[in-house]
Amino acid sequence: MAIAVQLLVFGLILLSIVFVVLMPVTLASPGEWEKSKNIIYTGAGIWSILVIITGLANLFVA
Repeated sequence: MAIAVQLLVFGLILLSIVFVVLMPVTLASPGEWEKSKNIIYTGAGIWSILVIITGLANLFVA
């Protein structure tokens, strides 16, 4: 179970790094927000669910 939590945390870190780069570029580029809005919202939803799943999985390890 500890390996699963580590993989969840790794995925969370990886997705967070992608968002740190992607969000400013998307918001600063003219017209990119309209094209990328659905992808950003979907990614934010996946990130939120991943945070909750990681927290719940950590309850079983600790």
